[in-house]
Amino acid sequence: MSMHPANDQNESNGPDYMATIGDRVRAIRARRGMARKELSSQSDISERYLAQIEGGKANISIMLLQRLAAAMGVPVQDILPQQEQQVLPPPLRDLLDRLSPAQLDEAYQLLVRHFDMNKGQHCGVALIGLRGGGKSRLGRMLGERLNVPYIRLNGLIEQLAGMDIGEIMALGGQPAYRRFEREALEYVIEQYPLSVVEAGGSLVSEAETFQRLLNRFHTVWIKASPEEHMQRVIDQGDTRPMQGHTHAMDDLKRILVERDADYRRADAVLDTSHRSVEDSFAELLSLARPYLTDPAAVNQ
Repeated sequence: MSMHPANDQNESNGPDYMATIGDRVRAIRARRGMARKELSSQSDISERYLAQIEGGKANISIMLLQRLAAAMGVPVQDILPQQEQQVLPPPLRDLLDRLSPAQLDEAYQLLVRHFDMNKGQHCGVALIGLRGGGKSRLGRMLGERLNVPYIRLNGLIEQLAGMDIGEIMALGGQPAYRRFEREALEYVIEQYPLSVVEAGGSLVSEAETFQRLLNRFHTVWIKASPEEHMQRVIDQGDTRPMQGHTHAMDDLKRILVERDADYRRADAVLDTSHRSVEDSFAELLSLARPYLTDPAAVNQ
Protein backbone atom coordinates (compact mmCIF):
# COMPACT_ATOMS: atom_id res chain seq x y z
CA MET A 1 0.00 0.00 0.00
CA SER A 2 1.40 3.39 -0.99
CA MET A 3 1.95 5.91 1.81
CA HIS A 4 2.47 8.92 -0.46
CA PRO A 5 -1.04 10.41 0.02
CA ALA A 6 -0.62 10.44 3.80
CA ASN A 7 2.81 12.02 3.50
CA ASP A 8 1.45 14.65 1.14
CA GLN A 9 -1.32 15.42 3.62
CA ASN A 10 1.14 15.81 6.50
CA GLU A 11 3.27 18.15 4.42
CA SER A 12 0.25 20.28 3.52
CA ASN A 13 -0.69 20.50 7.19
CA GLY A 14 2.86 21.50 8.18
CA PRO A 15 2.51 25.29 7.69
CA ASP A 16 -0.76 25.32 9.62
CA TYR A 17 0.82 23.34 12.43
CA MET A 18 3.81 25.70 12.68
CA ALA A 19 1.51 28.72 12.49
CA THR A 20 -0.48 27.35 15.43
CA ILE A 21 2.73 26.85 17.41
CA GLY A 22 3.72 30.43 16.59
CA ASP A 23 0.34 31.74 17.75
CA ARG A 24 0.62 29.79 21.01
CA VAL A 25 4.14 31.04 21.72
CA ARG A 26 3.09 34.63 21.05
CA ALA A 27 -0.03 34.26 23.21
CA ILE A 28 1.83 32.70 26.17
CA ARG A 29 4.55 35.34 25.94
CA ALA A 30 1.89 38.04 26.00
CA ARG A 31 0.09 36.52 29.01
CA ARG A 32 3.42 36.32 30.83
CA GLY A 33 4.18 39.93 29.91
CA MET A 34 7.54 38.92 28.41
CA ALA A 35 9.21 41.01 25.74
CA ARG A 36 10.72 39.04 22.86
CA LYS A 37 14.15 40.22 23.97
CA GLU A 38 13.57 38.79 27.44
CA LEU A 39 12.37 35.46 26.05
CA SER A 40 15.39 35.36 23.77
CA SER A 41 17.72 35.82 26.73
CA GLN A 42 15.95 33.24 28.90
CA SER A 43 15.71 30.59 26.16
CA ASP A 44 19.05 31.33 24.45
CA ILE A 45 17.23 31.59 21.11
CA SER A 46 17.90 34.62 18.93
CA GLU A 47 15.23 37.30 18.62
CA ARG A 48 15.32 36.87 14.84
CA TYR A 49 14.55 33.17 15.11
CA LEU A 50 11.86 33.83 17.72
CA ALA A 51 10.21 36.19 15.26
CA GLN A 52 10.25 33.40 12.66
CA ILE A 53 8.75 30.96 15.17
CA GLU A 54 5.96 33.36 16.11
CA GLY A 55 5.33 34.02 12.44
CA GLY A 56 4.94 30.29 11.77
CA LYS A 57 7.94 30.27 9.44
CA ALA A 58 10.39 28.18 11.48
CA ASN A 59 10.65 24.40 11.52
CA ILE A 60 11.40 24.34 15.23
CA SER A 61 12.98 21.29 16.86
CA ILE A 62 11.71 19.55 19.99
CA MET A 63 14.81 20.66 21.86
CA LEU A 64 14.11 24.33 21.09
CA LEU A 65 10.44 23.86 22.02
CA GLN A 66 11.54 22.54 25.40
CA ARG A 67 13.83 25.53 25.90
CA LEU A 68 11.01 27.91 24.99
CA ALA A 69 8.58 26.20 27.34
CA ALA A 70 11.09 26.25 30.21
CA ALA A 71 11.84 29.93 29.65
CA MET A 72 8.13 30.80 29.79
CA GLY A 73 7.49 28.47 32.71
CA VAL A 74 4.88 26.30 31.00
CA PRO A 75 4.70 22.60 30.02
CA VAL A 76 5.85 21.97 26.46
CA GLN A 77 2.41 20.56 25.59
CA ASP A 78 0.96 24.05 26.12
CA ILE A 79 2.86 25.14 23.01
CA LEU A 80 1.91 22.17 20.84
CA PRO A 81 -1.43 22.17 19.00
CA GLN A 82 -3.96 19.94 20.72
CA GLN A 83 -6.59 17.91 18.94
CA GLU A 84 -9.95 19.31 19.96
CA GLN A 85 -12.35 16.95 21.67
CA GLN A 86 -16.10 17.40 21.91
CA VAL A 87 -16.80 17.05 25.61
CA LEU A 88 -20.01 19.09 25.88
CA PRO A 89 -23.43 17.53 25.31
CA PRO A 90 -24.77 18.69 21.91
CA PRO A 91 -27.72 20.69 23.39
CA LEU A 92 -25.40 22.62 25.72
CA ARG A 93 -22.87 23.21 22.94
CA ASP A 94 -25.60 24.49 20.63
CA LEU A 95 -26.90 26.83 23.32
CA LEU A 96 -23.45 28.26 24.03
CA ASP A 97 -22.79 28.75 20.32
CA ARG A 98 -25.81 31.09 20.15
CA LEU A 99 -24.72 33.31 23.03
CA SER A 100 -22.95 36.62 22.55
CA PRO A 101 -19.57 37.20 24.25
CA ALA A 102 -21.29 39.19 27.01
CA GLN A 103 -23.85 36.42 27.54
CA LEU A 104 -21.10 33.80 27.65
CA ASP A 105 -19.34 35.78 30.37
CA GLU A 106 -22.60 36.05 32.33
CA ALA A 107 -23.22 32.30 31.92
CA TYR A 108 -19.72 31.54 33.17
CA GLN A 109 -20.19 33.68 36.27
CA LEU A 110 -23.51 31.96 37.03
CA LEU A 111 -21.91 28.53 36.70
CA VAL A 112 -19.00 29.51 38.93
CA ARG A 113 -21.29 30.81 41.66
CA HIS A 114 -23.48 27.71 41.48
CA PHE A 115 -20.91 24.92 41.13
CA ASP A 116 -17.58 26.18 42.47
CA MET A 117 -17.46 24.22 45.73
CA ASN A 118 -13.83 25.23 46.35
CA LYS A 119 -14.70 28.90 46.74
CA GLY A 120 -13.54 29.78 50.23
CA GLN A 121 -14.64 32.55 52.54
CA HIS A 122 -13.36 35.84 51.20
CA CYS A 123 -11.10 37.57 53.66
CA GLY A 124 -9.43 40.65 52.28
CA VAL A 125 -9.32 42.24 48.84
CA ALA A 126 -6.95 41.57 45.94
CA LEU A 127 -6.48 43.96 43.04
CA ILE A 128 -5.50 42.49 39.67
CA GLY A 129 -4.84 44.04 36.28
CA LEU A 130 -2.12 45.43 34.09
CA ARG A 131 0.19 48.22 35.24
CA GLY A 132 -1.26 51.65 34.62
CA GLY A 133 -4.80 50.77 35.66
CA GLY A 134 -4.44 52.38 39.07
CA LYS A 135 -3.88 49.37 41.35
CA SER A 136 -1.06 50.85 43.41
CA ARG A 137 -2.57 54.25 44.11
CA LEU A 138 -6.09 52.99 44.75
CA GLY A 139 -4.88 50.03 46.79
CA ARG A 140 -2.75 52.23 49.03
CA MET A 141 -5.65 54.64 49.53
CA LEU A 142 -7.97 51.75 50.38
CA GLY A 143 -5.61 50.35 53.00
CA GLU A 144 -5.17 53.76 54.61
CA ARG A 145 -8.90 54.52 54.66
CA LEU A 146 -9.91 51.21 56.24
CA ASN A 147 -6.77 50.85 58.39
CA VAL A 148 -5.69 47.48 56.96
CA PRO A 149 -2.31 46.46 55.53
CA TYR A 150 -1.66 47.27 51.88
CA ILE A 151 0.70 44.68 50.41
CA ARG A 152 2.29 44.93 46.99
CA LEU A 153 3.00 41.30 46.12
CA ASN A 154 6.03 42.08 43.94
CA GLY A 155 7.58 43.98 46.84
CA LEU A 156 7.07 40.99 49.11
CA ILE A 157 8.56 38.68 46.45
CA GLU A 158 11.72 40.79 46.46
CA GLN A 159 11.89 40.64 50.27
CA LEU A 160 11.51 36.88 50.35
CA ALA A 161 14.04 36.36 47.56
CA GLY A 162 16.52 38.93 48.84
CA MET A 163 16.86 40.39 45.36
CA ASP A 164 14.86 42.51 42.95
CA ILE A 165 12.58 41.12 40.25
CA GLY A 166 15.16 41.71 37.53
CA GLU A 167 17.74 39.63 39.39
CA ILE A 168 15.23 36.84 40.01
CA MET A 169 14.42 36.70 36.31
CA ALA A 170 18.09 36.84 35.31
CA LEU A 171 19.11 34.04 37.67
CA GLY A 172 16.11 31.71 37.58
CA GLY A 173 13.75 32.99 34.90
CA GLN A 174 9.98 32.52 34.99
CA PRO A 175 10.06 29.29 37.10
CA ALA A 176 11.93 31.01 39.94
CA TYR A 177 9.72 34.09 39.82
CA ARG A 178 6.52 32.01 39.86
CA ARG A 179 7.81 30.00 42.80
CA PHE A 180 8.51 33.14 44.83
CA GLU A 181 5.17 34.58 43.73
CA ARG A 182 3.29 31.59 45.16
CA GLU A 183 5.35 31.71 48.37
CA ALA A 184 4.56 35.41 48.77
CA LEU A 185 0.84 34.81 48.31
CA GLU A 186 0.84 32.00 50.88
CA TYR A 187 2.72 34.27 53.29
CA VAL A 188 0.07 36.97 52.92
CA ILE A 189 -2.74 34.45 53.45
CA GLU A 190 -1.12 33.19 56.64
CA GLN A 191 0.09 36.49 58.08
CA TYR A 192 -2.21 39.20 56.66
CA PRO A 193 -5.49 37.62 55.54
CA LEU A 194 -7.44 40.84 56.14
CA SER A 195 -5.46 43.06 53.80
CA VAL A 196 -5.42 44.81 50.44
CA VAL A 197 -3.17 42.86 48.08
CA GLU A 198 -1.86 44.24 44.80
CA ALA A 199 -1.05 41.31 42.53
CA GLY A 200 1.39 41.47 39.65
CA GLY A 201 -0.27 41.85 36.28
CA SER A 202 0.85 38.43 35.05
CA LEU A 203 -0.15 36.44 38.14
CA VAL A 204 -3.34 35.44 36.31
CA SER A 205 -1.26 33.43 33.85
CA GLU A 206 -0.26 31.00 36.62
CA ALA A 207 -3.45 28.95 36.97
CA GLU A 208 -2.97 27.43 40.44
CA THR A 209 -1.70 30.64 42.03
CA PHE A 210 -4.53 32.66 40.49
CA GLN A 211 -7.14 30.16 41.68
CA ARG A 212 -5.68 30.38 45.18
CA LEU A 213 -6.02 34.16 45.05
CA LEU A 214 -9.62 33.94 43.81
CA ASN A 215 -10.54 31.47 46.53
CA ARG A 216 -9.20 33.54 49.41
CA PHE A 217 -9.74 37.17 48.41
CA HIS A 218 -12.53 39.28 46.99
CA THR A 219 -10.83 40.10 43.69
CA VAL A 220 -11.27 43.34 41.76
CA TRP A 221 -9.97 43.87 38.23
CA ILE A 222 -8.67 47.44 37.96
CA LYS A 223 -8.76 48.16 34.23
CA ALA A 224 -8.36 51.07 31.84
CA SER A 225 -8.23 51.67 28.11
CA PRO A 226 -4.96 50.64 26.39
CA GLU A 227 -4.16 54.30 25.72
CA GLU A 228 -4.53 55.24 29.38
CA HIS A 229 -2.55 52.20 30.51
CA MET A 230 0.28 53.28 28.23
CA GLN A 231 0.22 56.96 29.18
CA ARG A 232 0.15 56.24 32.92
CA VAL A 233 3.10 53.86 32.64
CA ILE A 234 5.04 56.48 30.67
CA ASP A 235 4.13 59.13 33.26
CA GLN A 236 5.55 56.83 35.93
CA GLY A 237 8.83 56.71 34.00
CA ASP A 238 8.64 52.94 33.61
CA THR A 239 8.09 51.47 30.16
CA ARG A 240 8.66 47.79 30.96
CA PRO A 241 7.86 45.32 29.42
CA MET A 242 7.54 47.39 26.25
CA GLN A 243 10.94 49.09 26.53
CA GLY A 244 12.76 49.29 23.22
CA HIS A 245 9.77 48.17 21.17
CA THR A 246 8.62 50.18 18.18
CA HIS A 247 5.19 48.57 18.41
CA ALA A 248 4.59 49.11 22.12
CA MET A 249 0.87 49.80 21.79
CA ASP A 250 0.32 46.67 19.71
CA ASP A 251 2.15 44.63 22.35
CA LEU A 252 0.10 46.20 25.11
CA LYS A 253 -3.16 45.47 23.33
CA ARG A 254 -2.09 41.88 22.70
CA ILE A 255 -1.34 41.40 26.41
CA LEU A 256 -4.76 42.77 27.33
CA VAL A 257 -6.49 40.51 24.80
CA GLU A 258 -4.63 37.39 25.96
CA ARG A 259 -5.36 38.08 29.63
CA ASP A 260 -8.92 39.31 29.22
CA ALA A 261 -10.61 35.99 30.01
CA ASP A 262 -8.48 35.58 33.13
CA TYR A 263 -9.05 39.11 34.37
CA ARG A 264 -12.80 38.66 33.90
CA ARG A 265 -12.77 35.90 36.51
CA ALA A 266 -12.49 38.62 39.15
CA ASP A 267 -15.43 39.13 41.50
CA ALA A 268 -15.79 42.73 40.38
CA VAL A 269 -14.49 45.07 37.68
CA LEU A 270 -13.53 48.71 38.16
CA ASP A 271 -12.86 50.68 34.97
CA THR A 272 -10.78 53.78 35.72
CA SER A 273 -10.77 55.08 32.15
CA HIS A 274 -11.52 58.82 31.90
CA ARG A 275 -12.29 59.03 35.63
CA SER A 276 -10.73 60.97 38.45
CA VAL A 277 -8.83 59.18 41.21
CA GLU A 278 -11.46 60.31 43.71
CA ASP A 279 -14.33 58.93 41.66
CA SER A 280 -12.58 55.59 41.07
CA PHE A 281 -11.68 55.31 44.74
CA ALA A 282 -15.25 55.94 45.85
CA GLU A 283 -16.41 53.00 43.74
CA LEU A 284 -13.59 50.76 44.95
CA LEU A 285 -14.37 51.65 48.56
CA SER A 286 -17.98 50.62 48.03
CA LEU A 287 -16.92 47.34 46.41
CA ALA A 288 -14.27 46.46 48.99
CA ARG A 289 -15.52 47.74 52.36
CA PRO A 290 -17.63 44.62 53.21
CA TYR A 291 -14.56 42.40 52.77
CA LEU A 292 -12.19 44.51 54.87
CA THR A 293 -14.24 45.21 57.97
CA ASP A 294 -16.05 42.15 59.33
CA PRO A 295 -14.73 38.85 57.90
CA ALA A 296 -17.61 36.91 59.46
CA ALA A 297 -20.06 38.87 57.35
CA VAL A 298 -18.60 38.04 53.97
CA ASN A 299 -19.21 34.31 53.73
CA GLN A 300 -21.13 34.06 50.49
